[in-house]
Amino acid sequence: MDASRVSGVSQRLNWRMMWVVCVALMFSIMVSWPHSAVAETRETSAYRALADILADDQRRDELIAELERLAGGDISVPEVVIEEADMVLAPSGQAPDQVSLARRIANSTQGFAQGLVSEFSGGVDAVTALGSTRGAINIAEVGRALGNLGLVILATVVLFFLLRWLARPLFGRANRWVRTDPNLIRRGVGIISASVLDLLVVVLAWVGGYLVALFAIGDMGEMDARESLFLNAFLLIEVFKVALRTLFASRDDSLRLLPIPAEDAAYWNAWLARLSGFIGYGVLLVVPMINFNISPALGRMVTLVIMGLAFVYALAVIMQNRDQVSAALQARANRADMAVSRVALGMLARSWHLLAIGYVAALGIVTLLHPETALPAMLSATVQTLAAIGIGAFASLVLTRVISRQLVLPEETRQRFPMLENRLNGFVPRALRTMRLLIIGVVSLVVINAWGLFNVGVWLASDAGTHAVGALISVLIILLVASLLWIGLASWIEQRLNPDTGAGEPSARERTLLTIFRNAVAVVLVVMTAMIILSEIGINIGPLIAGAGVLGLAIGFGAQKLVQDVITGVFIQLENAINAGDIVTAGGVTGTAEKLTIRSLGIRDLSGTYHLIPFSSVDTVANYMREFAYHVGVYGVAYREDTDEVIGLLRDAFDELISDEEQRAKILGELEVHGVTALGDSSVDIRVRIKTLPGVQWAVGRAYNRLVKRHLDAAGVEIPFPHMTLYFGQDKDGSAPPAPVQIQQPKALPGSRDKGGPDRSKTNPVERGDFDDADD
Repeated sequence: MDASRVSGVSQRLNWRMMWVVCVALMFSIMVSWPHSAVAETRETSAYRALADILADDQRRDELIAELERLAGGDISVPEVVIEEADMVLAPSGQAPDQVSLARRIANSTQGFAQGLVSEFSGGVDAVTALGSTRGAINIAEVGRALGNLGLVILATVVLFFLLRWLARPLFGRANRWVRTDPNLIRRGVGIISASVLDLLVVVLAWVGGYLVALFAIGDMGEMDARESLFLNAFLLIEVFKVALRTLFASRDDSLRLLPIPAEDAAYWNAWLARLSGFIGYGVLLVVPMINFNISPALGRMVTLVIMGLAFVYALAVIMQNRDQVSAALQARANRADMAVSRVALGMLARSWHLLAIGYVAALGIVTLLHPETALPAMLSATVQTLAAIGIGAFASLVLTRVISRQLVLPEETRQRFPMLENRLNGFVPRALRTMRLLIIGVVSLVVINAWGLFNVGVWLASDAGTHAVGALISVLIILLVASLLWIGLASWIEQRLNPDTGAGEPSARERTLLTIFRNAVAVVLVVMTAMIILSEIGINIGPLIAGAGVLGLAIGFGAQKLVQDVITGVFIQLENAINAGDIVTAGGVTGTAEKLTIRSLGIRDLSGTYHLIPFSSVDTVANYMREFAYHVGVYGVAYREDTDEVIGLLRDAFDELISDEEQRAKILGELEVHGVTALGDSSVDIRVRIKTLPGVQWAVGRAYNRLVKRHLDAAGVEIPFPHMTLYFGQDKDGSAPPAPVQIQQPKALPGSRDKGGPDRSKTNPVERGDFDDADD
C-alpha cells in the first residue's frame, strides 16, 4: 500500500471511529444517567458518612478508638463482621472458599459491569459539580500552568525532532553500510546501532525537556508536577516507539527487523505509533491531571472513554488487515525449515487477530481496574516480550547462518577419516534444532515472567527450579559427550578400515571384528546414555536394571537357541574361523560369506542364492581362504597307455600353464605328482596337485584341465569314457544268431515331396546309402 492509500485508510478509520465512539458514548450516558439520578456516588456517600460520624460525639470517639487500635498493629476483623460478610455473600452459610467457579466468575463480571456504570455516573456527577464550582477556579493560575506545560511540550518535541533530523544522516549511513554486504552479522550490528542511536535521541530530548522545565520556565530550579508527568510519559511512549521503529524501520529497508515490504512497514508503524501515543498521553498525562485538579471520578470516566476509543480503533484496523496478515504468516510458515516453526507460524496465522484483540482488550480492562500502574506495567511487559522475541529470532538466525555452513576438513584428514566430515555435518543440524528449542524455551519463560503469569526468578531460586535447570544442563552435556564419543569411535574404526591410511589394507578378520565392535559400541552407548539421562531427570533406574536382569534371565531360559547362536558366534569370531568375503562351507552350504553378525552368517552360493544360517546350526566350518590352497586333479587313462608318458604329458601341461604370467602369479609351488592312485574298472587314475593362493584354486584347476586335454589329445592318449555294448546272445556252436531288425517306413506327410535325399522306400540301409560316407 502506498502513502495515499495509508492516508485514505487512516482518514476513513478516524471518521468511522468517531461515529462509533459517539454512539457508544451516548449509549453509555443513557445507561448511567438513571443510576446517577437514583443513587449517590460512592465518594459522596463516603464523605457524608464521615461527616455524620464527626458530628456525633459517641461515634467520633469510637472512630478514634478504632484508628488507635489499627495504629497499634491490631488489624484483626471482628468475628461478627466476618459472619455478616459471609451471610451477605452466601445466605446459606457457604464458606467463601466453597463458592463455585461459576459463582466467582459471575461475581467478578457483575462487579466489573457495575463498576463501569459507577465510573460513568461519578464522571457525570463530577462534570455537574464542576459547573457549580466554576467560580472557585483561578482561571489565571490554570492558564499560567497550562502555558508553562505547553512550553515544555513544545521545547521537548522541537528538541526531539531536531535531534532526529541531525541523526538522520547516521541512520542513512548505517542503512547503506548494511546494504553493501547484507550478511547476518553486519545486519545485526546495523540494527542494534540504529536502535541505540534512536534511544539516545529520545533520552537526550527527555533530558533537554527537564532542563527547560527546571531552568527556563517558571522559578529557577523548580518545575510543576504536570511537566514531570508529561516528560515521564514522553520517555515511556517514545521508548516504545523506538521498539516499533526497530521492528518496522519504514525509511531504512536494511535496518528493518521484520521481513515485510516498506509500504506495509510504514502502515503498521504509523498505526501503532498513533495508538500508543493516544493511549499513553491520555492515561499517563491527561487522566492524572484530571484526577488531581478536578475529580478522580471524572478521571476514571475519561480513562474509560480513552480505552473505549482505542479499542474500537484497534478492532477496526485489525479486522481490516486480518486476511492480509494471515496470508503473509502462512507463506512464512510454508518456507520454515523446522517443524516447530511451521506449526507455530501456522497457528499464529489462523489466530493472530484474536491475540491482538485480546491484547488490546486486556490493556483496557487492566487500565480500568488499576489505572495508576496498568499502562506502565503493560508497556514494560510488551517491551520485554518484543525484546525477547527479537533477540531470540536474531540468535536463531545467527545460529542458522553460522552452523548451516558445511564444515570442510583438510584433505589429509578427509583421507584418513573419510566419513568424519559427513558425520560432523550430519551432527550439526541436530545440534541446531536442539539449540532452537532451547531458545524457544528461554523466550517463553521471559514472556511468561514479563506478563506476571509465572515468577521465573522465584522458581529458579527454588529447589525445584535449580534441580530442573541442573538436570537440563546435565542432559545436554551427556548427549554432547555421547555424540562426540560416537563420532570419535566411528571415525577411528573407519580409519582402521580405510586402505588408504598408513596401516594399509585391513585383513578380513579385522574388518569383521571392527564391524561387530562398532555395532556393539552403538548399542552399549545408546543404552548407557539413556540410563544416565533417566537417572539425571530423577527417574530411579534401579528397578529398570533389575527388570532388565530378570528379563535377560527369562530370555536365557526361553530362548536357548538364541543364546546358543550368540555364544557360538562369539567363539567363531574369536577363533577367526570365518571372515567376510571368505569362501566357506557351513551348515551344509558352500559359498561366499557376505555378512556376519553376532548370531548369524549370510552365505551366497554359486547360483546366487543367499542363505542366512544361525550359528547354532553350524557344527563344522570349512574355510577355503586360509594361507594357501591346492588344486587336486585325478586323470584317468586307458589301460593300454604308458603311465610314464602320461605323467610327462601332465608335466608339459603344467609347464605351459606357468608360462602364462597371470596364472604364474596364482601358483605357489611346483607340480606335485602323486603317481598312479587307483586301477579302476575302465581307467588308470593318476593324481597331481598344484599349490595356489587361497580362493583361486578353482580358476587354476580349470585352466590346467584345459591344457591337459589338449596335450593328451595331441599325443593320442585315450581318456576312457563310459561305453554301451548291445549283446544279442550266442548259439552253442559259437555263432551269433541274426539280429531280428525290422525297419518300418514312416508314413509320408500330406503334401510332402522328395527333397533329393536317400530313397527311404528301400528296406536295406546299404541300398538307401546311409553309410556311403562312413569309414571302413
